[in-house]
Amino acid sequence: MSLRTLVLSLVTMLSINQLSAQINPVTERADNIQLNTITTAVPFLLIAPDSRAGALGDAGVALSPDAASIHWNAAKMAFSKNEFEVSLSYSPWLRQLVDDMNLAYLAGYRVLNKNQAVGAALRYFSLGEIAFTDEAGTALRTFKPAEFSLDVAFSQKLSERFSGGIGARFINSNLTGGLNTNGANTKPGRSVAVDVSAFYTNDDVKVGGKDATWNWGVNISNIGAKMSYTDTQDRDFIPANLRIGTALQMELDDYNSLTITFDANKLLVPTPARYDQESGEIIAGMDPDVGTATAMYQSFFDAPGNVLIDEFGNVEVEQGSVFREELREINLGGGLEYWYDNQFAFRTGYFYEHFSKGDRQFITLGAGLKYSVLAIDMSYLISTRQNNPLANTLRFTLRLEFDELSKSRSEG
Repeated sequence: MSLRTLVLSLVTMLSINQLSAQINPVTERADNIQLNTITTAVPFLLIAPDSRAGALGDAGVALSPDAASIHWNAAKMAFSKNEFEVSLSYSPWLRQLVDDMNLAYLAGYRVLNKNQAVGAALRYFSLGEIAFTDEAGTALRTFKPAEFSLDVAFSQKLSERFSGGIGARFINSNLTGGLNTNGANTKPGRSVAVDVSAFYTNDDVKVGGKDATWNWGVNISNIGAKMSYTDTQDRDFIPANLRIGTALQMELDDYNSLTITFDANKLLVPTPARYDQESGEIIAGMDPDVGTATAMYQSFFDAPGNVLIDEFGNVEVEQGSVFREELREINLGGGLEYWYDNQFAFRTGYFYEHFSKGDRQFITLGAGLKYSVLAIDMSYLISTRQNNPLANTLRFTLRLEFDELSKSRSEG
């Protein structure tokens, strides 16, 4: 096993898209659509870290601000109604496959003044214990791979209803613990990235005679350098991603409110091209060996489409299939959030990904309870596909709103 194969096999194990493709080994369906999943390094950066958005079909770019805003859309922080908030989220991960993998997320923000806010977050992903073997199956060592990212972000109001945000992220991925294979040493993969986001909110909206707030948001995340796990191997893209969404919060009466939210997101990395099996030359799609900026640009039109090869070896790309494949790379998620008296919440949502791009399709449920400065949220994932490793995923989040604490003390 080559060093690159070893490292990429671990990265593949973490990739939710690739996991679904492996468990559902389908290359074509009745309509002749060819499976073509996209994989990157450090896919843990795309996992919904908190229970609130996790219960809403992984939709959060336009939700009202909370401590997890730095992941979904840092621009929201400037519109927060709380001066200071912090949250801790935890999720046992892929328990259908292993019993010791988990994701933890600590995040918070501070409003500096009426126009500015700052935030920070730490994400830690533990893969549990893995036994490394050589090609003959001889045990080499055991190791506990882990990855983490450290984020800081700044949000600025640009008008009464519009804000912008920017974030910076340091990423560390230690998958092999310096294991030597084929005479080469591995090392932790490291990279830096930035997020750029925008947020609009309008609380002067009427829906059916009821007061409402309409939000929309956009976030381009993980714009950064490629990552390598050795000094001699090719570098791999980190998961640059475009997320766009909207949310409508309606005040049904003095005690009841309902929020409807919807997100669409697309990876801004190259789609795998189709290669000739003999010559290794690209027969459809575009060369993925490009820089980060070029990859983000060409990700909107680099899909190979449906490639047809006749008995004489002639290659033809089905007309219109490139555009259709690009559309299939857009994942959709959305949900409903109901609050009673700002104390009890019920949430549900749905996430859709086309079968040729990973086949993640699931229903989400969740609940929240808030008392004074403390809030507890939980979410649960129900897969609509058989043998999905994400099935029965639980997330737990504990939030503290310190602005409310200072108010309650002053009133007391």
